[in-house]
Amino acid sequence: MRTISKEDLEFSILIDKVQVTDEGPYTCTFQANNKPRITHVYLIVQVPARIVNISKSVSVNEGENVNLYCLAVGRPEPTVTWKDQKYGLVSEGEFLDITEIKRQQAEDYECITHNGVAPPDQQKVRVTVNYPPMITDMKNMPANLGKTAILRCDAMAVPPATFEWYRDDHRPVENDNTLRIKNEKTRSLLLFTNVTEKHFGNYTCFASNRLGSSNASMLLFRPGALQGRGAGLHAGMSASLCVWVSLSAVLLVKV
Repeated sequence: MRTISKEDLEFSILIDKVQVTDEGPYTCTFQANNKPRITHVYLIVQVPARIVNISKSVSVNEGENVNLYCLAVGRPEPTVTWKDQKYGLVSEGEFLDITEIKRQQAEDYECITHNGVAPPDQQKVRVTVNYPPMITDMKNMPANLGKTAILRCDAMAVPPATFEWYRDDHRPVENDNTLRIKNEKTRSLLLFTNVTEKHFGNYTCFASNRLGSSNASMLLFRPGALQGRGAGLHAGMSASLCVWVSLSAVLLVKV
């Protein structure tokens, strides 16, 4: 801290590297025309808003409660706002409470603090919501002898599902020179490179993760083979599904 004289009867004080502790009243005394003069100045120190403590990214199961916090400091006292990155919803305050979280609420939540001194400080917290597999796409597929065909099973799940395929007699489907299983992050494909009579029939896709499982059945059939058999087909698929549910329960107990 040092005093600088600019002109006659005008003085200023220079404070290097201002700290919060420098805030307060300052008194300037001087003599003019043989008379003492006094003037008072109050120094207000402003500090940009800054996040000092925030929740770490979390992974929870669907239906659980989530409690996030974001603590900030600054002068003047900063505001703290939580912003929903997906839908743009805003919540005021240091704490964000989500009751019985749904899978659609899995995303990045951004904490923003601001007090008008400098640009806002902001940080994000990622919330991952785990849930069991749900098969979203499956359908019967026609196939011609000697041609290629694909059966597809799509399943949404967090963590990602593992897939297994079974034939109508509940035998596991395995790769061979005419059939290949291709598993991707959210789906599994049965790739038939050369369809033969033995390939026609019912196939069941079984998707599972540590939270549960889901299954669905579909037919690979010769074009025209199902005409006039609508009612019988539905009844057969229902019966097949009941048997498969029983098998799924046995498999889960063994695991």
